[in-house]
Amino acid sequence: MNVIGVDPGQSGGVAFVSDDTAEAIPMPLVGKEVSGRELASWIGLRRPTLLVVERVGSMPGEGVVSSFKFGKGFGMILGVIEALGYSYRLVTPQAWKRAVLAGTSRDKLAAIGYVHQMYPGIDLTPGRKRTPHDGMADAVCLAEYGRRFG
Repeated sequence: MNVIGVDPGQSGGVAFVSDDTAEAIPMPLVGKEVSGRELASWIGLRRPTLLVVERVGSMPGEGVVSSFKFGKGFGMILGVIEALGYSYRLVTPQAWKRAVLAGTSRDKLAAIGYVHQMYPGIDLTPGRKRTPHDGMADAVCLAEYGRRFG
């Protein structure tokens, strides 16, 4: 099964996992907004059988402008997937973490550790980044969730 996992947001990521390959990138952005064109191109080249997108909502105490901007990006992601005609599943962070990160602290470090162990070929420090990109790690875990539970 070819699955793409999507962790929405500016610091999110996109990952592709299949039987013989795995890759991840930071969320494609134009300025500080999701690039629908780049996301569509990346997804289209991989021809997934399923996309798993983290179901997210606004955070308590988050400002109206910030919430609106995040919602706009989330809508862009779903719109791209719909326009390309792919099936997708929305999964809460609690559900995918319970399944994929069982027996761990289920935090960002656990997701990074999981990717390092299960997918050592994925570089979580793209470009000049010194610390692992947790949005990319979460996206890999979301794709793995899709592979297991379709």
